[in-house]
Amino acid sequence: MLPVEGCPMQPMNSPALLRCLLGSKKRAAVVVAFWVLIAGLLAGVAPALESVEDNASANLPPAASDSMKARDLVRAQLPGQDATPAIIVVRGKGTDAAASATQAVAAITSALSGTSRPDHVVSVVSTVTAPDAAAELISQDRGAQLVIVPMKGSTSDESFQNAVDKVRDLASDRAGPADVAVTGPAGIATDTVKVFSGGDKILLLATIVLVLIILLAIYRSPLMALVPLLAVGVAMRVAETLGAILADAGVITVSSQTASIMTVLLFGVGTDYALIITARYRETLLDEPDRARAMQTAVRRTAESVLASASTIVLAMFALLVAVSPALHGFGPYLALGVAVMALVAFTFIPALVLLLGRGVFWPGGVDKAAERSRGAGIWHRIAALVARAPVKVASAVIALLVVLSAGLLGYQESFNTLSGFRTATESEHGQHLIQEEFGPGEIAPSTVVVHSRDNLRSSPAPADIATALTDADHVSRVADPRMGKDGKTVFYDVVLDLDPYSSKALDAIGPLKQATQSAAQAAGVQDATVLIGGETAQNADIRSALDRDTTFIVLLVLAIVTAVLVLLLRSLLAPLYLVATLILSFLATLGATTFFTVTVLGDDGIGNRVTAYIFVFLVALGVDYNIFIMSRFKQELRTQSPAKAITAALTRTGGVVSSAGLILAATFAVLMTQPIRELFQFGFAMAFGILLDTFLIRPLLVPAIVRLLGDRALWPARPGTPQTPSTPTSEPPSADVPAARATETGSSRLLRAFTWIAVIEACTWAGLLVGMYLKYIPETTELGVRIFGTLHGAAFIVYVALTILVAIRLKWRLGRTTIFALLAAVPPFMTVAFEIWARRTGRLPQPAAAPSPTPAL
Repeated sequence: MLPVEGCPMQPMNSPALLRCLLGSKKRAAVVVAFWVLIAGLLAGVAPALESVEDNASANLPPAASDSMKARDLVRAQLPGQDATPAIIVVRGKGTDAAASATQAVAAITSALSGTSRPDHVVSVVSTVTAPDAAAELISQDRGAQLVIVPMKGSTSDESFQNAVDKVRDLASDRAGPADVAVTGPAGIATDTVKVFSGGDKILLLATIVLVLIILLAIYRSPLMALVPLLAVGVAMRVAETLGAILADAGVITVSSQTASIMTVLLFGVGTDYALIITARYRETLLDEPDRARAMQTAVRRTAESVLASASTIVLAMFALLVAVSPALHGFGPYLALGVAVMALVAFTFIPALVLLLGRGVFWPGGVDKAAERSRGAGIWHRIAALVARAPVKVASAVIALLVVLSAGLLGYQESFNTLSGFRTATESEHGQHLIQEEFGPGEIAPSTVVVHSRDNLRSSPAPADIATALTDADHVSRVADPRMGKDGKTVFYDVVLDLDPYSSKALDAIGPLKQATQSAAQAAGVQDATVLIGGETAQNADIRSALDRDTTFIVLLVLAIVTAVLVLLLRSLLAPLYLVATLILSFLATLGATTFFTVTVLGDDGIGNRVTAYIFVFLVALGVDYNIFIMSRFKQELRTQSPAKAITAALTRTGGVVSSAGLILAATFAVLMTQPIRELFQFGFAMAFGILLDTFLIRPLLVPAIVRLLGDRALWPARPGTPQTPSTPTSEPPSADVPAARATETGSSRLLRAFTWIAVIEACTWAGLLVGMYLKYIPETTELGVRIFGTLHGAAFIVYVALTILVAIRLKWRLGRTTIFALLAAVPPFMTVAFEIWARRTGRLPQPAAAPSPTPAL
């Protein structure tokens, strides 16, 4: 709440608060100055956002997954394995390629072993320093060799990246005519930073220019076009600084991709909110010449729909917190923060700045022309007439088109290869291709099989027997000699598959490889062995498993959130159902079109593994906005018109502004297609395409057609009353039925009190059970027990929701305390979900794919 003297602490659509904030130019100036001051102060104390970005954890599986446990064991049991290797691949040229490669490797090894080597280089492993490893470092035709260069430090540090560049320079200088490339984890990490570097500035500039051009075409006024951009700039600055402070404190995580999406998201929703508020302001000016009062009326009448829109997006972002995969779990809070800040700026800064600019904000057209344009363009009257004339044909045509677009899903597949996702040439990708060609597909990313025994294996033949058995496992190309851990109980095997390690087949091979290792260990006499598999293939398999689980949870939770917001906004049970159905159809059509365009036409390896979840969350959360705007206006028009005329009026009055908002939002997301990263390109295309579908097909055609077909039942169980006119009395004189009405009200109050006590008692009971489970069953909890307990909570939650709806209907949707009680009743089930996630992450509850035996303690 803004610290303006005399302002009451009331909701944003409170007339008293609006008069306090927007009652005069002086008060508007205070509001504008407040936001500018806040942005400046935060910028002075917050660290740079780039300095707190975390791009590493976003590409990792959950911490409790087998592959991460294997990685931790490697680092703990094998000294020196915490270094990040750079892999130099050298391919000789000329008639004697083998001699050319050998000479180049000798020169590179000498340069990286001398005093002039980069500080981050730990050692060099090549045929010069490790002749015994020649079989693994030389290709079969002896024309290519590998040089392994372990490097210390964090891959996110600029000094580490500079060291990799020096290694590349030295390798290129010493290689002579041989073809050389530096790849491996160190090379890939450095190239990833280079691909992203400078992208944010280009993205920001392109977004500003594009949005400004569209706003100038819509408003036909330079000052009015600048208002949304200034508001977005203030909101972005506040959100970025707050996000940087929270990320620096470890409260949230921010990645480069999240920062890029934040830019386009704020420009999109910020200009949307600005268009909605200023359009209603221009419309109000037709009847109210006083600009301050007109702005207060405009903000009050748009508050419900804009708040519902912002709340939906924020809640959808927070829904990502149920995810166990870091890529999704850390994605939402920062974006939710940005949208919340943008909503506050939209309700305060934008109206205040428009009032502060006075009549000049409409220059050169003037106030009268701006207000007249709010009546709606002729095209929207024709579209409304078409929907009124043939609602069945319109709905059938749109649904048929969406089904055809969904057919693109037949070619759907996911990709887990980071390098193939770069839409620009990189040295690490070139190096991977060289390794695949000369050494086989699996050599670019070997898997690490870990076998842990309760007994000491130093003098046992079991490690060698297990290695021999693994060579016969399916899709195994080569098994390196076993390495013994410091404790003598843990053995490590580098296993090379004969498959592309990033392909779906390779990911599917991890499970059988684990089973084969388990059988080999048992046959070798190692009883109750713990088997874990690490490496990029195993990590991607765990990421895929986590994403599959997370996507299911997120889809259900986001749909529940959107449905709940629509129920509360429209006071209807039926309308949310068909509105959510249109969102699902839109998502399927968008994903089908995206798959066809990027995979089938452009030839991408597949849809980025996180893109589908991102598309669903954003498309549903943003797509429902336009349904909210038109249905909210429909509900308002029902006060004075019949349902048929009300939907026509809602379509014509919101058609221009909502279409303009959708066009801007689609354009801002389309800017992501300029980024040289597959995930951002696909996400940008999908969001632009999906938003255009929602803007120009679903919202103006499909939804109004459905409303026309349902008629009076469109907002069931609410029924439209007799349309009111200015001459129609708004109240009736007291009648003889007043005592009966009071008796009914008393009965409703009793029902409400009874439900209140039931809800509170049951909520406390479930909370007590949760505490009891925490204290008693944590040390010996089982997956079955937690699932049974979660099922009981879920059943209780469903019962509570049903009771709440019944009570709300009985009270004719006079919500308030009933909503609070429903939320209270929902707390224990959600606490159980949070408990299960925490238990899995901390290892107190086994993962679904975990081995039955316990993980060794380090």
